[in-house]
Amino acid sequence: MGTVELTVSDAVAFVWLRRPERLNAVSPELVDDLLGALGRIAADDTVRAVVLAGRGRAFCAGHDLKAPPPTGDSRARLERLQDVTRRLRALPQPVIAAVHGYAIGAGAEFALGCDLVVAADDAVFAFPEAGLGLSVTGAASRLLPLLVGPLKAKELVLLGEHIDAPTAASIGLVNTVVPREELVERVTGLATALAAKPAASVTLAKRALDQGIDSALDTALEVEVAHALLTEHSTEVARSSEEFRSR
Repeated sequence: MGTVELTVSDAVAFVWLRRPERLNAVSPELVDDLLGALGRIAADDTVRAVVLAGRGRAFCAGHDLKAPPPTGDSRARLERLQDVTRRLRALPQPVIAAVHGYAIGAGAEFALGCDLVVAADDAVFAFPEAGLGLSVTGAASRLLPLLVGPLKAKELVLLGEHIDAPTAASIGLVNTVVPREELVERVTGLATALAAKPAASVTLAKRALDQGIDSALDTALEVEVAHALLTEHSTEVARSSEEFRSR
């Protein structure tokens, strides 16, 4: 089963992030497993709607900062992570993010890649990368300003402050807020309603609405990779300098 669990029932696919001991923080294995699940959904004509959710106490707490430093080609690794956003937006089926607990950094960006976002009343969103010496990498530079406006997007990214579910709803980051205990039931009902609609019409509507956004999406993703590589290099230099001074 790995770090992602895929279940399909009555034309609705649930994709569960499954690293509850780490609040579903992003790891290379989770990215690979998530892309694999989304690929299987894209090829399954019986699936008419998709829900992306997290097991345990959170949706996704962002990158796993306690994991060993990543190895291998940095650009390839970053673009692999960005493929999650690309794959979510390319799916013919509508995708609902069911967010509870933390949706931080990459977790918030996963939600941005979905078509609808339903948040539990305990959900917390944040884009803390700038304060950690990192860079947004999941199309937040393109999608976030479209959802909340450029000024609010700069506030969220530059300050990196946590915002609760009602605030997220008030600025357009989520569609609706529901009680935590009702989250799965409510998103299942919404996904079932979407699955009952003509599949071809829903797919065309999704593609039409995304066309204006996606025309510049690849440009935004490339800029994010360039910035992330710069911040990663700066972090490595700072770490090496600190190690030298401590000798």
